[in-house]
Amino acid sequence: MSDDGDGGRNNLRMPEDDEVFATVTDMLGANRVKVRCADGTERTARIPGKMQKRIWIREDDVVLVEPWDWQDEKADITWRYEKSEADQLREEGHIQ
Repeated sequence: MSDDGDGGRNNLRMPEDDEVFATVTDMLGANRVKVRCADGTERTARIPGKMQKRIWIREDDVVLVEPWDWQDEKADITWRYEKSEADQLREEGHIQ
């Protein structure tokens, strides 16, 4: 492990063009979750096949979602942050 002297700050994946931060509020089953997005919208998000059984998503996890163009109340999950990464995002003021 190398110590680069920045206090343990990691370079985190930030939202791209149409992605927003969200917090998982409820597990719906069938690879779907209810999320509260940073833009104030509650959406039903889908866990894509490449994340199923590889990345476990639980309630209160911070994720990146990409809202659908044709149905704004639905989205796809594109990334899940570890707890330490989510804490870092909160400290830096990116999420609540």
